[in-house]
Amino acid sequence: MIQFKVQRGEEQQVEAFSLSGHADAGPHGHDIVCAGVSAVSFGAVNAIESLCGVQLEVEMEQDGGFLRCGVPGGLDPETEEKVQLLLEGMLVSIQSIAEEYGKYIKISYS
Repeated sequence: MIQFKVQRGEEQQVEAFSLSGHADAGPHGHDIVCAGVSAVSFGAVNAIESLCGVQLEVEMEQDGGFLRCGVPGGLDPETEEKVQLLLEGMLVSIQSIAEEYGKYIKISYS
């Protein structure tokens, strides 16, 4: 099962998110849940870097199965708003996947 954890700050902004585990919804290379979650999360990270000029603090394991991204502090308000919009869009997409494939992904908030 994929564990998707979202860490929010005092003002409910996304400070970090992490993904761990494997969906095991199909054979390796044919797991649509894993592919969907990976595409959405890596797409958001790449969009933040490309469109906002912000490099998230990224940790990942080489063999897959773990990704953690943190939002750096000290962003100007306009950039912070754009980053948050992209992260919230990512979260909506992950929630949509979880609605359809809930036995393969669990979302938690802290």
